[in-house]
Amino acid sequence: MSDTITLTGLVATNPRHIVTSEGLTITSFRLASNQRRFDRSQNAWIDGDTNWYTVTAFRQLGTHVATSLEKGQRVLVTGRVRIRDWESGEKAGTTIEIDAEAIGHDLTWGRATFTRSVIAKNSAREDDGQGSEGPTEEEANPEGAVEPEEPGDAQKEEALASTPF
Repeated sequence: MSDTITLTGLVATNPRHIVTSEGLTITSFRLASNQRRFDRSQNAWIDGDTNWYTVTAFRQLGTHVATSLEKGQRVLVTGRVRIRDWESGEKAGTTIEIDAEAIGHDLTWGRATFTRSVIAKNSAREDDGQGSEGPTEEEANPEGAVEPEEPGDAQKEEALASTPF
């Protein structure tokens, strides 16, 4: 059984992206997370200690992380936690690693734009002789669903203004 954790914090290093010789995509970065609390006696927010995590994303998530995240951005991370003790000469410590299951920008601090990726299955394409040129119209648009047009900036602002909060 593995423990699952959800964290918020800052991307503290530029994501490091590699592809192994077997074709496995791996992207990792350091996440800095600190606790804040409001001190009523000082009437101010007080920062607590910073916790550091190594976040690793595999496969398609790793590819998306490499192209979507940058150092300094605020994110949410959910994944399996592993705690490891280490020794190196005179130094010893503990490393907390997160095998990410989901990562996204923390919209408390800003806005994001989402672009969906469609992944074609190469083996099915090769079997039917169509190659891997991308999804068929049926795969990209199941059951004949009509994709809505993307609203312009004026339409988005109008929709936000008329939305009751």
